[in-house]
Amino acid sequence: MTSGADHRVPRRPPVRMCARCERVTESPVLVHEHHGATGPGFNVYACADCAPHYPPPTEGPDRPL
Repeated sequence: MTSGADHRVPRRPPVRMCARCERVTESPVLVHEHHGATGPGFNVYACADCAPHYPPPTEGPDRPL
């Protein structure tokens, strides 16, 4: 039997390091997706202050090359 208590684990905020200033941020902005030719790629994140310094993405499934 279970009681009416809610036993869900609280969600942790996303924590990433900014690729530009190297500060840890709890509100990362995805600024680049690096696609690997022979393996998995990776995402590049920036803090909200540094994100405007990155150019908009120029390639990807919804964007022309």
